[in-house]
This record gives sequence, C-alpha cells and structure tokens, in this order.
Amino acid sequence: MYHDALGLWRGKMELSLVYVTCSSVDEAQTIAETVIVEKLAACSNVIPAMISTYVWQGKLTHSEEVLLLLKTKTALFEKLRTRIRTLHSYETPAIVALPIAAVDDDYLKWLESGVE
Repeated sequence: MYHDALGLWRGKMELSLVYVTCSSVDEAQTIAETVIVEKLAACSNVIPAMISTYVWQGKLTHSEEVLLLLKTKTALFEKLRTRIRTLHSYETPAIVALPIAAVDDDYLKWLESGVE
C-alpha cells in the first residue's frame, strides 16, 4: 500500500463499494441504517428511481428500484452480505462488491473509523 502524489491511497483491494438494489427508499434506508449502526459499513448513498431490466422466472421484467451503495472494508463483505439478506425483501437480492482501487487519504481514515 502507498499514497501517490495526489494523496490517494493505492494498494491491495481492501476496501469495497457494495452495490445493492432495493424495492423502495424505505427498504434501502432501513438496510443502510442497520449496517452502519452495526459497523458493517461506514456510510451509504440511497439513489432513488432507477429502472432495472432482467429476466426473472423466464420473463423479461422491468422494475423500478432503488440503488443502495455502501462503503466498507472488503474483509467485512460476508458479514455485510449475510446481514443485508436478513433485512432484504427480495428472494435473490443483488449484492455486489466492487473493489476500490484508490481513495482520498482523509476519506480513507474516516471510512476506516466507521467500521469494525
């Protein structure tokens, strides 16, 4: 791990941005508040009103969904995924961790203070 000339942290993929689709703003906020209080994620963004297109049970489907983004340590992904599944209304929720390759140093320190 190192910091580059811009003060960005770069190194092994130790941080993740977790992408979760939800049925409503209320569901996304409930999940976000729970995992933040439990220190499984440092912060969230709830982005309302997106349209998802997919095949479900053999039928082309279009759904209005809400995007929940969570920032966390990659090592916490399994605990976070398990907790989200207990709170989520979907039978098969989209819970996808994306590695964070670089991050502002001050934001990194803040993020690390918010998770276990």
